[in-house]
Amino acid sequence: MKKSYQSLEDNSTKNMKQVIYRKLTSNILHLGFILLLTFSTTLNAQDGDSAKGKTLFNTNCAACHNLDKAMTGPSLRYVETRLSDEQGLDRAWLSDWIRNSAGLVKSGDSYANQIYNEYNGTAMTAFPTLSDQDISDILAYTATDPVVAATPVAAAGSGSGASEGGISNKIILGALALLFALLAMALVLVRQTLNRFAEAKGVELADKKRLPLWKAFAKNQFLVLVTAILFLLASGYYVFGYFMQVGIDQGYQPVQPIHFSHKVHAGDNGIDCKYCHSSARVSKTSGIPSLNVCMNCHKSVYEYNGETTAEHSKEFYDGEIQKLYAAAGWSDADQKYTGDAQPVKWVRIHNLPDFAYFNHSQHVTVAGIQCQTCHGPVEEMEVMYQYSPLTMGWCINCHRETEVNVKDNAYYTKIHEQLSKKYGVDKLTAAQMGGLECGKCHY
Repeated sequence: MKKSYQSLEDNSTKNMKQVIYRKLTSNILHLGFILLLTFSTTLNAQDGDSAKGKTLFNTNCAACHNLDKAMTGPSLRYVETRLSDEQGLDRAWLSDWIRNSAGLVKSGDSYANQIYNEYNGTAMTAFPTLSDQDISDILAYTATDPVVAATPVAAAGSGSGASEGGISNKIILGALALLFALLAMALVLVRQTLNRFAEAKGVELADKKRLPLWKAFAKNQFLVLVTAILFLLASGYYVFGYFMQVGIDQGYQPVQPIHFSHKVHAGDNGIDCKYCHSSARVSKTSGIPSLNVCMNCHKSVYEYNGETTAEHSKEFYDGEIQKLYAAAGWSDADQKYTGDAQPVKWVRIHNLPDFAYFNHSQHVTVAGIQCQTCHGPVEEMEVMYQYSPLTMGWCINCHRETEVNVKDNAYYTKIHEQLSKKYGVDKLTAAQMGGLECGKCHY
């Protein structure tokens, strides 16, 4: 009996130990899983996505910062590593600075005040809505190595190929012209040879009995009269055409003191025409944008990063930006205005005569006409030129063909009803609403 009790006691003790070991092992596994999950979450938060970071950087930071160049704020390439090595600051400090730099300055933080004073007391914009992951992504983008721009070999090759094609076409045309000239000379030589053979055989040529062509023509008074009339009509036609082109500058394409590419700005970057020519909405003229409008972007855009061509390289565009800085009196190195500004002598392209009145706001704002209607595909023009003739006949044709949008416009209700009955139409053109009256454009 004693042995059986002893064995039972030993078994129960053994079972209890096994239960305790199981619970301990389970607790250790749970704790390890929790630690692993926490560590992986922290690791994921630290490891940012540079691709997402680039988008966030361009959206939130690029207005004041560049990765490799000091602008309104300092350059940010390897900023986390630099702050850690030089100042002993960690990511937590960076997060506090990004979310509320003003608060960090007011707290008395020495390095925050150093940066604040170094940039003339310009407070950094606060970004309280950026999450830890967003900041990790941005810092991952700032930690990427700079990319060396590849030389546009393909563009240069295509340009040279096009020029070679043009040269070959000229060679072909020249060869054909030379061939026809040789053929004409051969025919003349053949005729002379045949005449000599005929004379040697004693054959009298019929040509010798005829008068020279000009004498025969001079004796025929009817042909002389008809020819004179034709010459007079042709001369009158060309003289009339010449004088009708006086004052018409269609295709005029002057060289400007600073090369401005509408293709790059309005086409590639999609900048609205009325951002630069804002007065077109409210005044008679579209206006030439001031250099301050250009500097709204070009304080940050100090170099060209778009596609290059055989005609215009990156160095060419960068040089034009430097011309803009010189004219605006902007020091790119110091990131401030020097006060030494110079006026830019732009060459006017579109110029109506003084006796013709044209109001941009009436057409752009009221009529809703697109800029391209008159100025052509501006977004494709590397060098701006006059697309339309801007003649009186051209304007009249537009007024005759363009229907006026009078829907939901109480100003036109009464006159629209009366004129619709008069002309028997549902929609009225600008001409039918008085767009051909002399006093509308001439005063």
